[in-house]
Amino acid sequence: AINGAAPGAIARAAAALKVPVVHISTDYVFDGAKDGLWLEDDPKAPLGVYGRTKLAGEIAVAEAAPDHATLRTAWVYAPFGANFARTMLRLASEGKTEVGVVADQYGCPTSALDIADAICVVARNLVERSDPDLRGVFHLVGEGATSWSGFARAIFEGAKERAAPSAGVRDIATSDYPTRAKRPANSRLDTSKIKRCHGIETPPWRSSLDVVLNRLIGKT
Repeated sequence: AINGAAPGAIARAAAALKVPVVHISTDYVFDGAKDGLWLEDDPKAPLGVYGRTKLAGEIAVAEAAPDHATLRTAWVYAPFGANFARTMLRLASEGKTEVGVVADQYGCPTSALDIADAICVVARNLVERSDPDLRGVFHLVGEGATSWSGFARAIFEGAKERAAPSAGVRDIATSDYPTRAKRPANSRLDTSKIKRCHGIETPPWRSSLDVVLNRLIGKT
């Protein structure tokens, strides 16, 4: 209900008030089977309830409020809340010397700080300009891609550089780490559309990770 119905209700209220909507969606609308970067118009085939309801939310927003921008993102982490980066740092701080991390899923780590900055730009553009190209679906992720195990190694390397507890990483397969929700094997999203239309270019994911680690641990 939160993912599928609520966005439609918000969009209908926004349309009645004649204000634009910025909606956040996910890579989970895709099945992860594509070999390459996902484009906004690629066929949607969610693997589970989360992806199906997020796709329903996208459709509800588009139907209720033409004046909208849906931003699909993935692999989000931040200096706050529950997320992969903070989990890795916690495991190291608890004395874990090695962590098994999935090595056969690929995506673009994305800082919530970068997402917030982008939302502000998109919102301003929607308010100030009526261009149709500013409306619709856009992909918003960090520049570059890696595996979950590669992301974990970068986190631990950054921790070590900052004299914080670190750990080793052992590559494992998705089959070795079963989860209730099936994750797409390929979550790499193409961001050329949001660059072209909104002028947004997210930093390389390693640069954004440094910013987050500086806030969590401190600068070197």
